[in-house]
Amino acid sequence: MPKSSKSSKPNIRVLLADDHYIVRAGVRRLLEGARDLQVIAEAGDGEEAQALIQKHKPDVAVLDIQMPKASGIDVTRWVRSHLPKVGVLILTAFDDDPYVMAVLQAGANGYVLKTAKADELVRAVRDVNEGQSALDPAITRKLMSNLFKGPERTPVEPLTDRERDVLQLTAKGYTNKAIGVQLGISDRTVQGHLAHIFTKLQASSRTEAVMRAVSLGWVSQAAGGISNE
Repeated sequence: MPKSSKSSKPNIRVLLADDHYIVRAGVRRLLEGARDLQVIAEAGDGEEAQALIQKHKPDVAVLDIQMPKASGIDVTRWVRSHLPKVGVLILTAFDDDPYVMAVLQAGANGYVLKTAKADELVRAVRDVNEGQSALDPAITRKLMSNLFKGPERTPVEPLTDRERDVLQLTAKGYTNKAIGVQLGISDRTVQGHLAHIFTKLQASSRTEAVMRAVSLGWVSQAAGGISNE
């Protein structure tokens, strides 16, 4: 009797962009060590990355921040505007607050430092492919620290019960559409609630809103990944 066939689930198609060839070669070797990841293209600068993303439409684009011609932040903004279904994972040596906040505000799905272990990088790519947020533990600690030491922030306006429901599901990694199904409302209504939540929590992204809610004790830090839809 023939053996049962392996899962037909397609590989996660990855585009890798970094201006250092040796770095790209090392990262490619790490990623392709996982059987479900396939690097389909490499770029040495931001403009080339945009062109190859447009051509190949990868599942996940792994980008360095500092690249010639266009930065990883510029490429992230372009992807969000033109190909929102492509996941973006920033892989960089920089953990400075301005870089972190600029990347998250640009719409990146994840931020991993080049000091990460191979399995952490692979897991981050998988999480981004699943529509979840992937933050390096060191970056999460920095975000939490900034949120806790924010005495200059104005008092937070309380959320409505429905806004709390939306925030809880957001923290668990639900997309707008999935939240709508859970609560019996349209995804457009979910988007409206999220806009109000962002304003009240003085946040500019889903990740920042959830981290702010964690600091206030409104959401458990053990919640799942954060979808970026």
